[in-house]
Amino acid sequence: MAPIYDCSVDSELLTGMRLARAAIGRGELVVIPTDTVYGVAADAFDPAAVQRLLDAKGRGRQSPPPVLIPGIPTLDALAQSVPQAVRDLVAEFWPGGLTIVVPAQPSLAWDLGETRGTVALRMPSDTIALELLSETGPLAVSSANLTGRPSARTAADAERMLGDSVSVYLDGGEAGAGYENDGGADSSSTIVDATALAAGVGPLRILRHGVISEERLRAVVGDQLEPRATDRGEAPAGETTT
Repeated sequence: MAPIYDCSVDSELLTGMRLARAAIGRGELVVIPTDTVYGVAADAFDPAAVQRLLDAKGRGRQSPPPVLIPGIPTLDALAQSVPQAVRDLVAEFWPGGLTIVVPAQPSLAWDLGETRGTVALRMPSDTIALELLSETGPLAVSSANLTGRPSARTAADAERMLGDSVSVYLDGGEAGAGYENDGGADSSSTIVDATALAAGVGPLRILRHGVISEERLRAVVGDQLEPRATDRGEAPAGETTT
């Protein structure tokens, strides 16, 4: 059974972080806490490791993982273009529960799956995750659960689902507690697609409602965010029309 390291204990934190760095370097998987849910992480620039991540979750290449980054400068390194509205959003919500989909630098030597030339980026607000990212660089990170199962809020939840497909589990306590009263639809990050705005052909679009509410996004970017579904005469996500 893969070990779980309690990061509230200094000795376990040091050991767990050292082993996590080594595992990432070998192309293996590590479970890490984030500010939203627990994530299963792999070296974003190791295609075999990314495929191992997808296989562990039972997920296909048509669902590429997001990439967690240690800071805003990495956004410019990985994105082909960053609209001002995106800079305004990350200034407000990073580090935090906002994932931004942008056009990827075409020169990047990685294979995250069927991305169609885009990449989903997030800077998490978790000291353990940020410390690991500062040492490993960008990590492909997806929620630490089997596809179709609830997202893991604890390292033990993740271990029950992913087992020995992961080499190291870092336990940072319960994830997502800071967002419980933030008005989000669930405990995952909110995903905003900025590719149409970057291309000059459309507004920002919410792909997934999460811990950062639409109202908070709109307070920053206004009408650069597409109209609400109800404003367009459509049924809100999760509802049907008759």
